[in-house]
Amino acid sequence: MTKIVVNLDVVLAKRKMSMTELANEVGVTMANLSVLKNNKAKAVRFSTLEKICEVLDCQPGDILEYRK
Repeated sequence: MTKIVVNLDVVLAKRKMSMTELANEVGVTMANLSVLKNNKAKAVRFSTLEKICEVLDCQPGDILEYRK
């Protein structure tokens, strides 16, 4: 069971931004962004997380959540 949950869809909805827009602004493929959004990613680069936070004007904790 995954203990780190990705809340990217929640932040995107709050910012009224599409996955396509985010992928273009961050410079990653839609496929890679979908893997992250759907909690299928095994890892995320800090540089990618940093760019996502920059584009969405949020903190890493807004996107990543630890659940027991």
